[in-house]
Amino acid sequence: MKRILPLFLALALLLTGCAAVSTTETTSQTVSQVDSPSSAPESASSQLESISITDSNGSQITLDTSAPRVVAAYGSFAEAWLLAGGQLCGVTQDALEQRDLGLPEDIAVVGTVKEPNAEEIIALEPDLVLLASDITAQADIRDVLENAGLACAFFQVDTFADYAFMMEQLCAITGREDLYEENVTQVSQQIEEAQAKAALSSTRPNVLLIRAFSTGIKAKTDDELAGAILKDLGAHNIADDHPSMLEDLSLEEVIAADPDYIFVTTMGDEQKALDYLNGLIQQNPAWSELSAVKEDRYIVLPKDLFHYKPNNRWGESYQYLGEILYPQLFHEE
Repeated sequence: MKRILPLFLALALLLTGCAAVSTTETTSQTVSQVDSPSSAPESASSQLESISITDSNGSQITLDTSAPRVVAAYGSFAEAWLLAGGQLCGVTQDALEQRDLGLPEDIAVVGTVKEPNAEEIIALEPDLVLLASDITAQADIRDVLENAGLACAFFQVDTFADYAFMMEQLCAITGREDLYEENVTQVSQQIEEAQAKAALSSTRPNVLLIRAFSTGIKAKTDDELAGAILKDLGAHNIADDHPSMLEDLSLEEVIAADPDYIFVTTMGDEQKALDYLNGLIQQNPAWSELSAVKEDRYIVLPKDLFHYKPNNRWGESYQYLGEILYPQLFHEE
């Protein structure tokens, strides 16, 4: 028995030692797995899902951040991005001159709408550049910007539907559904209310829409912002009956049609455009015999609602024209 006891003790010590080694190895492996960079949790930035949007050209743009550095080459697009909850690192001159966007004084200016500066845009290293697809100078710098590794989104906004589409894409980037509701859905409701009131009218006014600039005038139809709204409100544009007016506004045709309303939008320097238009009217006294002129229905439309894209004020644009065309319906209590 005395010989067997030491043997059992030795065996017990041996087993205890093996267990200790096994525990130490397991612990060592666990520590090694936690400390290893390859097994560490991914950073928040690497886990962020990419965001893809579609522009007016049908191109898909993919971004790796919901808070991109953005350059807007059009003042209305700069405002739209702010309405979507974004921030800007660069804008064109019109964003400062034509809109009160509350931009910082030191924000980078990257040229003008008609002459955007590609080098200055690239120097800002933006994640996204917002460009106008219907402005040739902006389309022309696409290759330069994309070759520099910049993502470009092109939009064309002529109607409220165009604006709603653009805002859908921009709010998808920022994740601000609440701002889409505020700046698109609620505006859409205002427009629907204006159209519903206009639809109650038993008559449809005849209108002429003129775009005036410093060296000429042209009749416009629903390819113009104001023209699209007039059509939505049920007005009949006489230029639809006289396509030749789109190229050469004939006084004789206007007198023959004698529209109920004449609306004017201006391009460029408003005073120079109106001076040119008034000069033509003075040279042709027959203009003063038009019903619209005699009855004070010759109206110059405000630029902020009918030349610059109104964005979240689109409902105001519909209301403005609705009150002129159908005063009784729009002023009812």
